[in-house]
Amino acid sequence: MNLSMRKHYIDNLRWIILLILIPYHAAMAWNTWVEPNYIYFEGNRFISSIIVFFSPYFMPLLFVLAGVSTKFALQKRTNKEYLVERIKRLFVPLVFGTIVLMPIMTYLADRFNYSYNGGFVEHYAIFFTKYTDLIGADGGFSLGQFWFLLYLFIISVVGVGVITLSKRIVLKSEIIIPFWLVCLLGLPLPLLSELLSIGGKSLVEYMYLFMLGYYVFADEKNINKAEKNCWLLFGIGFVATILNTYLFIWVDKEFALMNTVTKYVSEWIMIIALLGLAKKYWNVSGKVADYMNKRSFLFYIYHFIWVVLFQYMLYGVVGNNTVVLFVGTVLLAYLTTFICCEISIRIPFLCYLTGTKYNSNK
Repeated sequence: MNLSMRKHYIDNLRWIILLILIPYHAAMAWNTWVEPNYIYFEGNRFISSIIVFFSPYFMPLLFVLAGVSTKFALQKRTNKEYLVERIKRLFVPLVFGTIVLMPIMTYLADRFNYSYNGGFVEHYAIFFTKYTDLIGADGGFSLGQFWFLLYLFIISVVGVGVITLSKRIVLKSEIIIPFWLVCLLGLPLPLLSELLSIGGKSLVEYMYLFMLGYYVFADEKNINKAEKNCWLLFGIGFVATILNTYLFIWVDKEFALMNTVTKYVSEWIMIIALLGLAKKYWNVSGKVADYMNKRSFLFYIYHFIWVVLFQYMLYGVVGNNTVVLFVGTVLLAYLTTFICCEISIRIPFLCYLTGTKYNSNK
C-alpha cells in the first residue's frame, strides 16, 4: 500500500470539507427550526437549505477520515506516541478555544439575543458559571465548534484501546468485505445516533464511524471499489440529500420516517461517494493543496468567531438585510480567518496552542 498516495486525497478531502464551515455556520443565524444560535435573525428557507444539505454527512465524514488517518499514524507511531500527539493536537486546542475564543462568542451572543449590557470582563465570569443548554446562545458555557475536538480526543483514546485489544485476539486491521456489505454498514446509524448524544451529537455514532474509517476505509481494496462506483454512489447520495432537504425545509407536512431514511442514506452513501471521488480526482499534491493542508486545522479553530463577530457588526450597519448579512459575513469571515491562519502559523506559541506544527518554511 502506498501510504503517501493515500494521504493526499485524505488531506485534500478534509480541507475541502472544512471550507464549508463558514457558510454553514453563517446560515445557522437563519435556521427555520429556531435552534438557538450565537446570532439569530429570522427563519429563511433558502439559507436553511444550506445547513440541511450538508449536515447529514460533512461532520461524520471527518470522523471517518480521522479513523483512516489513525490507521496510518499507528503504522509509524507507538500507542504512547500517538496519544501524546492527540493531546497536543486536540486537547490543548480544546482548552485554548474554550478559555479564549468561546467567551468572546457567547458575550456577543448574550448582547445580541438577550441585550446584555455589561462588560466583557464581567461576562467572562458568567461564561464559566452559567450552565444551561451548553449551546452558548444565552451567554452560558459552551464548547462551540470545539465539541469536535473533545469527541475526537475521547474517541481516539478509546479507539487505541479497541485496536490494541483487537490485535491481541488476532483480528486483522484490514477487513476485506463485499462492497455491497460496505454500503450496508450505514444501517446501524439511526439507532446509534441516540446513544450518548449531547445536542444531537452522538459519541457512539461518531465512534462507530471512526472505527469504520480505521478498519474498512483504510483498506485500499475498499477505497478502490468506492472509486470505481463513485459517480453512481454520488447520484444516489445527492438525490437522498435533496429529498432530505426538501422534506425537512420545504414541505409543511411532517414525513418523519421518510425524512429519517433520506437523512441516513445521504449520510452514509455520500461518505462513501466522496471518499471515492477524492481518491479518483483529488489524490494530488501541489501549492494549493500543500497550503491548505498546513492551515486547515487553524481554519477550523478560528473560523466561527469571525462569523459571529461580522454578523454582529454588520447587523448594526445594514440592519436586517439578509443578502448583505449572509454574503458579507461569509466573504469577510473567509478573509479574516485566513489572515488569522497566516499570523498564527508564524508564531510558535500560537502553533502550540492551536495544535499546529510550527514550520519556519511556510
